[in-house]
Amino acid sequence: MQIVLALIYGAAIGALAHYTMPGKDTRGSALTPMLGAVVGGAVWTILTWVGMHPGDAWLWLLGLIVPAAAVFGGLAVITRMRIVHDRRERERLNIA
Repeated sequence: MQIVLALIYGAAIGALAHYTMPGKDTRGSALTPMLGAVVGGAVWTILTWVGMHPGDAWLWLLGLIVPAAAVFGGLAVITRMRIVHDRRERERLNIA
């Protein structure tokens, strides 16, 4: 049941990232919470499959750091890609 904490934390970090990082008009508001929840759940699942237990500090530490790094890093890349794509589409369609 502790995986639910990883999912909630990942979603909360994703929501925080959406509202604090620039370019929120280029993405949907559900993208980053979903990304955070998926990464948080995946990290928790992989680490428990490796053999870590909920009492291990590394499981909690990595369960907090990896989703935050993935969300903020991934969001920067996604936003940059969207801006470049929109600019190319405007040029292709001759929109000022």
